[in-house]
Amino acid sequence: MLHKTLGDRVMDGINALLLVIIAAAMVVPFLYIFSVSFSSMETFLQNDIILWPKEWALDSYRYILSNDRFIHSIYTTIFITVLGTLCNLAFTSTMAYGLSRPFFGRNVILFLVLFTFLFSAGIIPTYLIVKATGLIDSVWALIIPVLISPWNLIVFRQFFRSIPEELNEAALIDGAGEFKIFYQIILPLSKPALATFGLFYAVAHWNSYFTGILYLNDPSRWPIQVLLRQIVVVNDSSTLQAQQMLTAPPPAETVQMAAILLATVPILILYPFLQKHFAKGVMLGSVKG
Repeated sequence: MLHKTLGDRVMDGINALLLVIIAAAMVVPFLYIFSVSFSSMETFLQNDIILWPKEWALDSYRYILSNDRFIHSIYTTIFITVLGTLCNLAFTSTMAYGLSRPFFGRNVILFLVLFTFLFSAGIIPTYLIVKATGLIDSVWALIIPVLISPWNLIVFRQFFRSIPEELNEAALIDGAGEFKIFYQIILPLSKPALATFGLFYAVAHWNSYFTGILYLNDPSRWPIQVLLRQIVVVNDSSTLQAQQMLTAPPPAETVQMAAILLATVPILILYPFLQKHFAKGVMLGSVKG
């Protein structure tokens, strides 16, 4: 065991203190949201909330979950996230595998991909293209323009290049074509990468709200993040008006915190299931340049 000097111990203490501060900066706001959302109206009005509910209540959650618009926005977001992630993985993996194979013009296509990574068209040209293709007020407007992330494509390509070439050669000798090699050999070996980039794409779709603001004019088609913007940022009290409510609604702040928690927890549930693939999938793409 190495003997640590006084300077090493001081540096370890400073690092530990910084990590505790960073962790507290992340956890404390979430605890406050949790506490306010589960607090009763009396506790909130008395401003008697710190980091844990003193008097538990589910009024805010009953109020939100009785609202058809909120439930519909959750379903819309789940649909966009699942379908969008599957489309992202399908297009990104196939294009990345194609660019990992030798063919005429590969470097030109790769340069075009890198060019879009460095220089984007901008909001207005993208909006005009989406409008011209008739995707306004369609959930496909939130999926098709972001089908392939250039960064994920490049890392995915590096991952495919790290797979031994002998596997492809053996499959070609056995008579397999490129499509059969890709779907029956390469993809099964790519589960860590697929899980990692699937998580990246899923989180991006779930948290996306700016594209929904741009392309969705019909409030009934809003995903949860756009609806949250109306509730929290715009503070539109008419956004959530639960049907068949016989009692007075809970305070707006508790409703906002409950909505934030309900919109955050579903995507957090994915992390424990994909954690074992996460670090491995990120590192595999950097094995071979």
